[in-house]
Amino acid sequence: MGKGAVQYGALPWRRGPDGAVEVLMITTRTTGRWIIPKGWPIADRAPHEAAAQEAWEEAGVRGEMGAEAIGAYGYDKLKKDGAVKRLRVDVFPLAVAQEAPDWPEAPERERRWFAQEEAAAIAGEPELATLLRGFTP
Repeated sequence: MGKGAVQYGALPWRRGPDGAVEVLMITTRTTGRWIIPKGWPIADRAPHEAAAQEAWEEAGVRGEMGAEAIGAYGYDKLKKDGAVKRLRVDVFPLAVAQEAPDWPEAPERERRWFAQEEAAAIAGEPELATLLRGFTP
């Protein structure tokens, strides 16, 4: 993959009342599909720090971000000119400690906690669904 073909994503998770893993998903701004927070590399930031920044901007969550990627998934990004570009998203686990009532992209997105299997079932990208099913904190 060429330059600019990699994004960094956060997998925001917590333990539910029963101890099971729950995953925070957000909707895309355009199609409303369920995804995890992700974005482009940020100059002078490590990949996991860039993922943490996206988690804040897109989902309003902060917490303990793992420095090692737990996996990656691919997806096709539709560009403004109509072209499609295949991207890879390296995913980092985020143990959510704070959920803000307001955050930068709150007006543009919905966020919701899901049981791990439910999150995988609704994920807008098949490879993301596989990653979600296999996630073990």
